[in-house]
Amino acid sequence: MDQKKDPAGQIYSYLALRKAVGWIAILLPFVLMLGVYLIFNGNITLYTISMYYYSGMRDVFVGALCAIGLFLFFYHGYDRWDDWLGNIAGFCVICIALFPTSKMEPLDWKGTIHFIAAIIFFITLACFSLFLFTRKGKDPTSRKLQRNRIHITCGVMMAACLVSIMIYFQFFQKSYPHSSFVFWAETLALETFGISWLTKGGAMLADRERGEEGGESREER
Repeated sequence: MDQKKDPAGQIYSYLALRKAVGWIAILLPFVLMLGVYLIFNGNITLYTISMYYYSGMRDVFVGALCAIGLFLFFYHGYDRWDDWLGNIAGFCVICIALFPTSKMEPLDWKGTIHFIAAIIFFITLACFSLFLFTRKGKDPTSRKLQRNRIHITCGVMMAACLVSIMIYFQFFQKSYPHSSFVFWAETLALETFGISWLTKGGAMLADRERGEEGGESREER
């Protein structure tokens, strides 16, 4: 059957794309680390993930973020809140890719845009997990409730990572200027983002018997 006339085929293609975005987010920090270390003989961990823009892995960094951003920007949810959050997150992550962080303090205008976009990006991702992915119908399945616990955990961890990064910059950066704390906090935030999106895409705990997107009814999306 022609996939254009097959709604199920379109759903599976959409879910595959959503899963791909989740895996990009999960693997990106480790690909950057190993690439710099094995191919370019650089330090395996840098100050932040964004500092890989100035490494030999720049194209991988920019390309991966643009892929995530384009998906989020053209992501069509089930109401205007889905659409608006997707547009905001997509715009911000593309700004993160195209406006590099400053190599030295203080931040220049590009670094300022980068920093603000990163904050808004992680806030919107946490909102997806905490408030949108957890919506449920009148009779949610046990697996839906399990998925919601995953989404809530991921959302809380993303928010905690963002808060910890801001605390580091405010109180500890001058004392520990060469710490890789921000890198690992960003990595954890991306890991939880990827897990939440993989769960929403039906990669984990899907209600297969319903035969709908991610195993959820429309009310639970």
